[in-house]
Amino acid sequence: MGSQSASLLVADSVKGVLEPVDSARRRLRLAQLAGRDGRLGKAAADRIADAVAECRDRAREAGAEELMVYATAVVREAPDRAELQRTVKERTGVRLPVLPPGRKAEMAFLAARRWAGRRAGPLTLLDIGGSRLEVAAGDGRPDFAMSLPLGAGRLTREWFAGQDPPEPEVLERLRLHVQGELADAVRRIHDSGPSTTVVTSRTFQQLARLCGAAPRRAGPRVPRVLGVDDLGRAVEQLAALPAPERAKLPGISTARSGQALAGAVVAHEAMRQLGLESVRVCPWAVREGVILHRVETADRPGPAGPWQRLEPMGGC
Repeated sequence: MGSQSASLLVADSVKGVLEPVDSARRRLRLAQLAGRDGRLGKAAADRIADAVAECRDRAREAGAEELMVYATAVVREAPDRAELQRTVKERTGVRLPVLPPGRKAEMAFLAARRWAGRRAGPLTLLDIGGSRLEVAAGDGRPDFAMSLPLGAGRLTREWFAGQDPPEPEVLERLRLHVQGELADAVRRIHDSGPSTTVVTSRTFQQLARLCGAAPRRAGPRVPRVLGVDDLGRAVEQLAALPAPERAKLPGISTARSGQALAGAVVAHEAMRQLGLESVRVCPWAVREGVILHRVETADRPGPAGPWQRLEPMGGC
């Protein structure tokens, strides 16, 4: 459950290889329901509960034996989180845990690590969500994982309120803010040595498409690369247009057109600060990482972790 949508992935593991069985996405737009105090309210709770029930039933129909449900920062940071979770449990029989800060980065890194393969060497992972930017770097496992308040939706609300498109001065101040927030992560990545940078998330996928990468219908196996120079031009293009016009551009969905500019600024500044000419776009992200983690720890004693809730489908 993220700020923009509920995403379902049903998958099987065959000899250590993840094989998707079914996937679905339901629009939530939770961030738009948040009040000034951050509370999401009853409407959000109803949307989440409906989405959980729909995903639960679809997973069962696809033959899933376990259901792993989790929410990201938009729910974790809500003052009324407990009320939201209680509503979901009462209406669906399914608990809704949240991923702690940094855990999403670890799961996305695991997915990118398996997707890129060991030949890629040490990895740096960037994942732009609605509320936070996830950063991780390492080899077999991340040496560090960070969660920064640089999500595309969060920055759009905080910096562009009432401005569509924003004034150039506001955009420049946002750039400086992003640079400051990135400083520690950039230093730690540089200190960890050379690595291959892989990016995940819908935001990066849409930006890559805007910059000329193959569309989603071409399939997940098609190589996709995002160049920093192309992205810089894309930032200028997005900054000149209001959200409805951005939605007409290749790759930019209507649901994310409002926050596309802020996401592009974060992506561009991250690449610039890290000195990257290009990054590889990974079709796998946190969903795949959670399933891979479950598969790889299934035979270990003890719980997988308090952030992860496993429910037999018959018990939902």
